[in-house]
Amino acid sequence: MEQMKKGKLYGISTGPGDPELMTIKAARALKEAQVIALPHERKDACAAYQIAVQVVPEIEEKECLLIPMPMTKDPEILKASHQAGAERIKACLLQGKIVALLTLGDVSLYSTCWYLYRLVREMGEEGELISGVPSFCAVAARLDRALASGSQQLHILPASYSLEEGLGFPGVKVLMKAGRQLGAVKRQLKERGLLVCGVERCGMEGERIYPSLEEIREDGGYYSLFIAEDPN
Repeated sequence: MEQMKKGKLYGISTGPGDPELMTIKAARALKEAQVIALPHERKDACAAYQIAVQVVPEIEEKECLLIPMPMTKDPEILKASHQAGAERIKACLLQGKIVALLTLGDVSLYSTCWYLYRLVREMGEEGELISGVPSFCAVAARLDRALASGSQQLHILPASYSLEEGLGFPGVKVLMKAGRQLGAVKRQLKERGLLVCGVERCGMEGERIYPSLEEIREDGGYYSLFIAEDPN
């Protein structure tokens, strides 16, 4: 009896928003895949999918595996959700299918995709990560500035968590995923007297550029990223 071909999981980075920033390697893997896995409950509302489908339109016709991810910091809920999602991906792999798991930005940076990918790999399944353009690099380019230069340090901070220590680091601070904490984050930045600029929905429809802290809207969206540094 012919042995079934083993499946493979690709963790695919779609970049920060502009479809032209998705890599050729990511597009190739999408074309190869039989299943498109999304850490979302609806593909029409999934930013990573909306980027990828512009680059590889044929994924519309492929099997779509929706894996809803709860918006919570409760470790037990997250653990159970990630485990359930990984089991569903593994079931596809055991059928010999190639699965492309999409994520916005880069799969290695604050990515829900990473938790699922790691668990599947720990289950002994084959996988490969495909890197992408990280959002902070795209934002720096959109702002027409260097992210860091010379001897400057660069610190990447998850803004939905405590920033008290991180904002005191020397050099350039990148603040990602402020979300509903944006008002509090803005106040902390102002108290520290930092120079701040940023972009909301970089490369996507509805993009907004913020040249200064004062112009940042406190009701800005989830896809907002800010660059802060001490005044010279």
